[in-house]
Amino acid sequence: MTKNNDIKILLGKRIKELRIKKGLTQERLAEMVGIGERNLSKIECGTNFVTSETLSKMLIALDVEAQELFDYGHHKEKEALKNELINALNDDTVDVELLYRIYRALQ
Repeated sequence: MTKNNDIKILLGKRIKELRIKKGLTQERLAEMVGIGERNLSKIECGTNFVTSETLSKMLIALDVEAQELFDYGHHKEKEALKNELINALNDDTVDVELLYRIYRALQ
C-alpha cells in the first residue's frame, strides 16, 4: 500500500469515527458538507480523497480542528502498540500499578 493510500484510508476512518461520535448519519453529514452520500461513503472507505473545499466544510460540520481530523495515531498496528507498551514498561515511563488496574478492570 502506498503512503497516499494509507492517508486516504486513515483519514476516511477518522472522518467516520468523528461522524459517529457526533451522532451523524452519512446522509446528514453529506448534506451538511454538500456532497453525495455515496461520495462520503467512498471517502470513509478510503476509496476517494477529499478536496480542500470539502475538507474545509467537513471540519465545520464535524466541529473539529484540522489537527483532530488528522489525529489517527490510535490506528497503529497491534504489534506496534504492544511494542510501545512493552518499551514503556521496560523504561519505567508508565505507572505499572495503574496500568495493571486498568488491565484488570477491562477483563
